[in-house]
Amino acid sequence: MIRAVADPASRMAVSEPVVKLWLCANEDLPPDIAGVLASHWLDGQEKQTASRFVFERDRRQYVVAHTLVRRALAMEAGLVEPELVIWRSPRGRPFLQYPEGGLPRGGPELDFNLSHSSGYNLLGVVRQHRIGVDIERLDREAQSLDTIAQTFTPQEQAWVARADRGRQRARRVLRLWTLKEAYSKARGLGLGLSFDAFSFTLHDDRGVAAFSPPEDDLTGRWSFVELEPVPDVLVAIALQAKEELPLVLQLHQGFPWARAEPIAIALPESLGKRRDRPDEALVG
Repeated sequence: MIRAVADPASRMAVSEPVVKLWLCANEDLPPDIAGVLASHWLDGQEKQTASRFVFERDRRQYVVAHTLVRRALAMEAGLVEPELVIWRSPRGRPFLQYPEGGLPRGGPELDFNLSHSSGYNLLGVVRQHRIGVDIERLDREAQSLDTIAQTFTPQEQAWVARADRGRQRARRVLRLWTLKEAYSKARGLGLGLSFDAFSFTLHDDRGVAAFSPPEDDLTGRWSFVELEPVPDVLVAIALQAKEELPLVLQLHQGFPWARAEPIAIALPESLGKRRDRPDEALVG
């Protein structure tokens, strides 16, 4: 799995286009500051949603995640956080509503996607492409992992079953799950897309070797990235390729108070335009 460990060569200035990824733990934003930001930045619907959580840990996760979105998008688009208008599609995918006259900074198009899991929040931002992201921790219950694996294709299930029970099998399950979630979220389909309708061939250690898209994905090519920026925290990114793929992914860690130097990670080649080998067994 690609790990977000930088060396001097990776910390370099890169030219657009890029994918920007923000990883922010709840601990990176103290509760009192998060509450103040939420009171000024979140819209009425977001505040109402936050107030409905029964447990404080869930409310805090929501508040940190959504203040992260507003701060990062404001920096990227050149807008003020409370002036951002975010709407959702019928399937729940969020989009930024462009103001009259377009975005002040960075060009006319911007896409983003948010994921969070057990104290970590992940935001992906890109220009002129569609992006989906997902984050999961490895400390899932074995029964939950078995249930997740049942949603995969037979070939993927066989690949999972060849791993020893425990951390090795959990890692295989969650690598596939995060990739499938990221792809489905990028397309805006959520749980409306059956996870056995498309498949991944993964290398045992890291990376996607092949992708067989669902029947309704007729035109897109996709680039997939796996990261483990924090031990036992798995991240997947799905990026729809158009004429020109972004060159690199920039990983930012912490709450975006300032433009701290990111870690630069090269993006792999795109996959999935043709359904060449839909029944190919997974490597391993």
